[in-house]
Amino acid sequence: MEGQKTTVRSIADLARMAGVSVSTVSRALTGKGTLNQSTRDRIRALADQYDFKLNVAAQNLRLGRTGAIAVLLPLGHERGQHLSDPFFSAMLGYLADMLADRGYDLLLSRVLPSGEDWLENFVRSGRTDGVIVIGQSDQGAVLNRTAAGYRPMVVWGAFDATNAYTSVGTDNAAGGVLAAQHLLSRGRRHLVWFGNPEAPEFAARQAGFLSALPDEVRRNTSIVPIPLTPDPAFEAASAYFAAGNRPDGAFAASDIVAMNVAAAAAEHGISVPRDLSLIGFDDILLARIATPPLTTVRQDIEAGARALVDLLMRRIAGEETQSVQFPPTLVERESA
Repeated sequence: MEGQKTTVRSIADLARMAGVSVSTVSRALTGKGTLNQSTRDRIRALADQYDFKLNVAAQNLRLGRTGAIAVLLPLGHERGQHLSDPFFSAMLGYLADMLADRGYDLLLSRVLPSGEDWLENFVRSGRTDGVIVIGQSDQGAVLNRTAAGYRPMVVWGAFDATNAYTSVGTDNAAGGVLAAQHLLSRGRRHLVWFGNPEAPEFAARQAGFLSALPDEVRRNTSIVPIPLTPDPAFEAASAYFAAGNRPDGAFAASDIVAMNVAAAAAEHGISVPRDLSLIGFDDILLARIATPPLTTVRQDIEAGARALVDLLMRRIAGEETQSVQFPPTLVERESA
C-alpha cells in the first residue's frame, strides 16, 4: 500500500535493498572480511535507517558455525613459556589479522597438557569451527590421534611424513646446516649447541647443525640442554660458562636463548663476537636491536601464518591439503 513504511526483518531483506549479496551485508555489519569502505558505509547507513541489527549468534546457528577459530599453544615440553614470548606474539598478531579478514574471531588458549585427551575434549566442545596448533611440543601422539577423526586442524611445526595432520613450518634441519656452515666459515671449531631437544622443531635444528660439521669438530661439540624462557636460559648458560667452558662458536635454539647466552657470556668476560660467534633462530624484532645485533636463521612468520589460515580454510571446506615447509635464510649481523 502506498505510504506504507518499508520494514527490514532479515539480512536478506537488507541485501535486496542494497543490491548486494547476503555475505557482503554480513561483512559490512560485522566489520569482518575485506570490503570496499564506501560499500561498508552505505550498507551500515541503510541498516541504521531501518533500525536493523544483525543477530550474529542466530546467523552462526543457522549456518552451523561458531564464527571462531581456536589457536592453541601446547606447552608440554616448556611449561614456563608464556604468550608474551616475542615469537608467539608475532605469530598471533598475524593470525588474528588474517582470521579477521576471513570473518572469524580468534579464541586463544595456552595449554599445559595434563592427559592424552585434552585436544579431543576441546574439539568435542564445539566451541570453534577449526583449530590452529602453534608448536607440536611433545604432543605428537595427541595431535595424530585427534587428526585421525577431526579434519579442520593445522599445526605449526616440524614436518614429518608419518604425521596424520597437515603442518606448516620452516625446514629446521636446513636452518641448522646454515648455522654450522656460517660458524665454520668464520674459522670457529670449538662449538656448542644451546637448546631443548624435546620439541621436534628444536631437535631438527640440532640434528641439522651437527650433520654439517666435520667429524673432528662434531666430536668436540658440546650439547647444552637449556630452557627457552629468559631467566632460566640465562642461568643455564651462566652455569655452563662458570664451569670453565670457552667455546668460540655457538648456535642457539631461538633468538631469546641466544640473547641470554650473550648476556651470560659477557658476565664471564667472554666477548661476542670477538671471543664467541653466536647465532640464533627466528629473526624476531629484538634480534635486530640486541647488543650486538644478532646473526640468526630467519623463518618467515608472516608467510607461515598466512599458510596456516589458508590451509585451515581449505580443510573447513572439505578439501585435501598437503603440509608446507619453508626454506630458512641466514641473516648476518654483528654477533657472528
